[in-house]
Amino acid sequence: MKDDDHRAERTFMHGLRVRLRALYHGASPGAVRFRFAVIGVDLVIIAFFVAAPIMRDIGGLFLILDYLIAAILTFDLAARLLAQPSLKSSFKRPMIWVDLFILVTLLFPEQLANFGFLRVLRLWTLVESEFFWRTVGRRYDGTRVEEVTKAAIGLLTFVFVITGFVYSTFMGRHDGIDGWVDALYFTITSLTTTGYGDITLPGVWGRLLSIFVMLVGVSLFIRLMQLLVRPHKVIFPCPECGLRRHDPDAVHCKACGKTLCIPDDGL
Repeated sequence: MKDDDHRAERTFMHGLRVRLRALYHGASPGAVRFRFAVIGVDLVIIAFFVAAPIMRDIGGLFLILDYLIAAILTFDLAARLLAQPSLKSSFKRPMIWVDLFILVTLLFPEQLANFGFLRVLRLWTLVESEFFWRTVGRRYDGTRVEEVTKAAIGLLTFVFVITGFVYSTFMGRHDGIDGWVDALYFTITSLTTTGYGDITLPGVWGRLLSIFVMLVGVSLFIRLMQLLVRPHKVIFPCPECGLRRHDPDAVHCKACGKTLCIPDDGL
């Protein structure tokens, strides 16, 4: 009897994993609609994360929303892991650990309130995932559009993470930081090296944070500008030497001279 129960359980889990794999990685219209729905929920959750510092004042309702999102993320993360061919290899990906950390901050919102600003990293993990580009951006997967979008989201995520850190660390402890907008203002002025001087962070750690924001922020901004202004290239690995980037109308590889047959995708 126990063997039958175990066999039935294994059959159920196998069928569940096959079904989830078809939904998360399949190309059928139903799978694509499912992934669009998942991404839509992700965007709503990210909007909640961005607005969370302002919404904390609503008290009990905020906690209800927090735990509801924790439940949704738990089911989604479990489903994504089951849809993978190997659970062991899944945990080697940094994005899984980012999602797990975000889930922990949702399960313990009071104890880990100071780390809540890291939840916006969910935006970065979403745009960096193949799941997103196979669904929303499948036409632009592996193109310049993908590179520019990832660079822009990386810069945006950095701004929100630093803003959240400044807000949670210096709010109420420094006269210049009286709200979330003040923290955002400091981040933008530091990132652009404008340096109005009306809001400065006190102490050695404040100065080190300002230096970090300027160096990393400017690097991310320059990276985005380079992608926007550089000549358009397509990603098409050369079968001979492996060079990946070529002019859209290239006939031969400029590194080895191999004849290329780059498909015209209309971009």
